[in-house]
Amino acid sequence: MSEDLLKDFNPFDIFDAEAARLDRFFSGLDEAGWARPSRCSGWSVRDVLAHLAGEELYNHACLDGTVPDLMARLATEGVSDYNDFNELSVRQRRSLPIGQVLEEWRTKNGETRARMRALGYDGTLDTLAGPYPVGHQTFHYDSEYATHADDVGAPVSSDEAAGRTAWRVAVGRFVLAEQESKVQVEPADGQVRASVNGVSATLPSSDFVEATVGRLPTGHDLDPRLAAALRCLA
Repeated sequence: MSEDLLKDFNPFDIFDAEAARLDRFFSGLDEAGWARPSRCSGWSVRDVLAHLAGEELYNHACLDGTVPDLMARLATEGVSDYNDFNELSVRQRRSLPIGQVLEEWRTKNGETRARMRALGYDGTLDTLAGPYPVGHQTFHYDSEYATHADDVGAPVSSDEAAGRTAWRVAVGRFVLAEQESKVQVEPADGQVRASVNGVSATLPSSDFVEATVGRLPTGHDLDPRLAAALRCLA
């Protein structure tokens, strides 16, 4: 069962760890650091923070059971999909003092993490896709935070790198199964063998993670058909 892929990991602890990583990194930036380009096309490091702060509006709506109200309100601002929402979140915060945006994110995300932990793994919350298990949603947030930490270059120590890759591989495999993807994935000895429609490749686990979040570098030799099939978390 795909649920077994996640049994060795605590999503709430991971969420706390990835949020703390970002907070440490953001707290040490100077003006040049905030202006540096991130891996997100067109976004600076500051813009990534603005995105994280803005998406707490959706996270809290999920917890409050007010997602339809939020979407109706956003529609009046011309938001029709998640990309529009992301760009609005960034645009609204570009003129604000960076300390204000950092405190907004820090406070609201702290509330999100505490409330989700209180609901528990088997709790349920509303999402755009309908009711969804809290534990699974937290794993999605874990992946989002880890991806953006990598996008801005937040450090990962050698002591935590292997464990971090392990849970990210597990989450990627879980989401592929959840989406009933046709891609077949078989991990072994720090690598992942993936195949779909007669196309196969063996990747380092770290590259598999990058594929699932759409962050493989330009020019990577993975067949584009397989790369598209593996992308499930971005």
